[in-house]
Amino acid sequence: MCGIVGFYNSALPSKVQIDRMKGMLSLIKHRGPNEAGYYIDSKMCMGTVRLSIIDLTSGSQPMSDRTQRFWLCYNGELYNYKELRCELQKKGYTFETDSDTEVVLQAWMCWKEGCLSRFNGAFALSIYDSETGDLFLARDRYGKRPLFYTHQKNTLLFASEMKAFIAYDDFEFEIAHEELSSTLAIWTPLPHQSVFKGVLQLEMGEYMMVKDGIVSKKSYEQLDFRVTPFQGSESDAIVMLKEKLTESVKLRLRSDVEVGVYLSGGLDSSIITHLTKQLSSKAVRTFSVEFDDGKFDESKEQRELVKHLGVDHTSIPVSYEDITDNFPKVIYHAEVPLFRTAPVPMYLLSGLVKDYNIKVVLSGEGADEAFLGYGIFKDTLLRKNWNNLTNVERQARLEKMYPYLDHFDSKHHMIGLYQQFSEERLPGLFSHEMRYQNGKFSHRLLNTNTDPFSAIYKYIAQDTKYQKLSPIEKAQWLEFKTLLSGYLLSSQGERMSLAHSVENRCPFLDPDVVAFGASTNLMFNDGFDEKYLLKRAFASDLPERIVSRPKNPYRSPDSIAFIKSKPDYLESLLSDQEIKGIDFLNTKFASALTKKIFSSTPEKISTKENQTFIFLLSLLQLHRFFVKKEGLPNYSSQDINNILVKQVIK
Repeated sequence: MCGIVGFYNSALPSKVQIDRMKGMLSLIKHRGPNEAGYYIDSKMCMGTVRLSIIDLTSGSQPMSDRTQRFWLCYNGELYNYKELRCELQKKGYTFETDSDTEVVLQAWMCWKEGCLSRFNGAFALSIYDSETGDLFLARDRYGKRPLFYTHQKNTLLFASEMKAFIAYDDFEFEIAHEELSSTLAIWTPLPHQSVFKGVLQLEMGEYMMVKDGIVSKKSYEQLDFRVTPFQGSESDAIVMLKEKLTESVKLRLRSDVEVGVYLSGGLDSSIITHLTKQLSSKAVRTFSVEFDDGKFDESKEQRELVKHLGVDHTSIPVSYEDITDNFPKVIYHAEVPLFRTAPVPMYLLSGLVKDYNIKVVLSGEGADEAFLGYGIFKDTLLRKNWNNLTNVERQARLEKMYPYLDHFDSKHHMIGLYQQFSEERLPGLFSHEMRYQNGKFSHRLLNTNTDPFSAIYKYIAQDTKYQKLSPIEKAQWLEFKTLLSGYLLSSQGERMSLAHSVENRCPFLDPDVVAFGASTNLMFNDGFDEKYLLKRAFASDLPERIVSRPKNPYRSPDSIAFIKSKPDYLESLLSDQEIKGIDFLNTKFASALTKKIFSSTPEKISTKENQTFIFLLSLLQLHRFFVKKEGLPNYSSQDINNILVKQVIK
């Protein structure tokens, strides 16, 4: 795992280029504290900070081929690098290192952009052709690793994290109102968006080429859940599922450093821990969060699993004060407004992992999206068939839904709600309409009358296959494209782990595993017993209570943490002066919401109010850090010198 930065077609003097390059690398040093390096010529400036995981003694970046024509800056891990290395050797390619980085470079030299569909990994990369001046940027198929870019006059800037642009002296961050409007409505930026004007993301499964001054982008991998149905029995499917997941974990255990596991107490992380234990010759270390607030705590399930699996487990307690004290740091690393505080405990957890000198962890992200684990899939199934069910059938289905949410106790209320959303209102977004009601409420934070869903309408219209998907497949598509890539893998995942130099690997997001899920979902059950096949496959390997337990999504205390702890920064952050200083905020609504939060008991705060309050706090912090440039960590171009191992200036 690493971080990359670069600026292309800059006319700055060499000394200034070096200074800006070091400054940009300094701002993302947390991503790669082991080494740093950069390449500079008359057209290209690009660099890397490296977290050494594979081939610790070589593999320094930027890496070039023998002729020094092609230069690579690479952030990520290629899990199938050994297989690709053998394939390239048969074609006559030779290698000087044991690193996956060199495999990436030589694969690109062999197959050009065709190499991307062969990669099984998590990555963002830049490859520069010093002979032609062409630049190639790419990102992995599920958006596990970030790559942002922007234009400053005639210069193209890119980086693993937007904060690196702060060191490019002429660059200024400005909130993009339309993008922010969309983010509040659908909970995350769309795959190509940030919330800052002119700053974009290279999308999941996309590459960019800059040739002769012309910028072009193209998808090399598109989400498609309409695969050939599995041919075989349920028993056959269980055997194959276990084989594919075992192979996926095996690939992700490839490392020259110790690999740990996040063990939440749920089914997904339990499966990953079980398989890791089977495949590892050494004791397996697991890590988890324990909440002081029992409503969110799963330590009982964690202890049961630790005893059953026989792993070396460590947990970190998290209080209300821990959440509020670390919230500003989390916003700085997340770089987007958040609708939950859940990334904060993950930030603290990765700090614990770092304290144990572990650089790599496995986690269960992607299982719910690939195997229909979320309630939103059951919602969609129920609402789609609502008008064909009797009242008795409706009631029976509702009683199985969302047992962990207190406000879902009212049966009559839920019947009315599902009746209300039994017909599509937002074209193409049927599965997510109930969720987006909370987003519409959050959108009231802004002084705008624009349609907050116009951006996502345009986005889904670009995929010609989308309209042909079933309601459940559309729900999966939206989950992969929005909440998974824009929040779970980024704000709650990659940004929080890399804040403490820890790489997160996700076995459920192996392409073969995702495709297998698509080929078997709803084949052996009706979808109301979530992740049915996963449960059946590992029923004999895990405690019965863990397997049969209803889905309990990871959450943490939100507004209640701020109500109870009242952190020192809260008063100034929520002051009239601060709120009125942001011209696009609806100050009347923001003030009324804040008053409601702090004058109510927690049980009287609705989900949408809770979510909108966290959005408000995070937006105010984001504005302070990036727009006003207040409270930023100290950084200097000199900070990178102590780990700088490679400098190439032509």
